[in-house]
Amino acid sequence: MNLLNVLILISSLPFLTYGIAYFKSAKMKSEFKRFGLEKAGALTAFLEIFGALGLLVGFKLHVILLISAGGLAILMLLGVAVRIKIKDSFWVSLPALFFMLLNGYIFFMSLCS
Repeated sequence: MNLLNVLILISSLPFLTYGIAYFKSAKMKSEFKRFGLEKAGALTAFLEIFGALGLLVGFKLHVILLISAGGLAILMLLGVAVRIKIKDSFWVSLPALFFMLLNGYIFFMSLCS
């Protein structure tokens, strides 16, 4: 297994878990209230789930990998922007920044291959 495949797994599993957790956890829904995005919570969760599944499907269908990694990178860019807007600390914002960079890297490396 090469590095890109490992990174795809490192990205897809947390997004899948986080997306599903939104529908099972009141705490997750309360986070979207704190962000001022209560109405966007379910959409965000679905995008995370579909993005994660797309990364996994991307092992076989390259174009799906590109769309999923690019989409998740943009989603996390927006997540970082929200964290900045509500003045979250750097440490609280770090996971969104990490996943933005990770999926940007997956997108770029997949584009080049």
